[in-house]
Amino acid sequence: MLIGDRLPQVTFQTRIYDPSVSGPNPYRWQGMTTDDFFKGKRVLLFSLPGAFTPTCSTYQLPGFEAASEELKRHGLDEIYCLSVNDAFVMNQWAKSLALENVKVIPDGSGEFTERVGMLVRKDNLGFGARSWRYAAIIDDCVVEAWFEEPGRVDDCPSDPYGTTAPETLLEWLRDNPKQVSAA
Repeated sequence: MLIGDRLPQVTFQTRIYDPSVSGPNPYRWQGMTTDDFFKGKRVLLFSLPGAFTPTCSTYQLPGFEAASEELKRHGLDEIYCLSVNDAFVMNQWAKSLALENVKVIPDGSGEFTERVGMLVRKDNLGFGARSWRYAAIIDDCVVEAWFEEPGRVDDCPSDPYGTTAPETLLEWLRDNPKQVSAA
């Protein structure tokens, strides 16, 4: 993706809590589109290789959760974490980390990730198709800023992390304040 590009339109298969659903799993399927998540909002989107993986669970996602209030002070409506994992995994991961401010988006089939050009193979780790680590500021479905870890390649022998850290995005937001037009 490049600055100024429009996000691809896809439908994410999510699970939504619904108290009218009986049984031990009171959730229902709900398709959520790109527009449902991004239209009319300025958001920070970051994507990572997988739920419950070391760097993602220890540093990146908890780091964005911890920095969420400061990030939102720079004109963000939402902070989203996307991964090529299904809704069940993403919801349990969010629950295990007690997320309150970062919302998770399941890209179970990898369609969104592929269409933004960030789908890589991680067969060397037994993961299959996953997202390369990236982050973006999205304004009304349009890329305002784009960050990705260097060295994107299939079966990468390492797990680069730094360019997409919360500190990097905070620095960019501080240096590029949102221009508000006078009405």
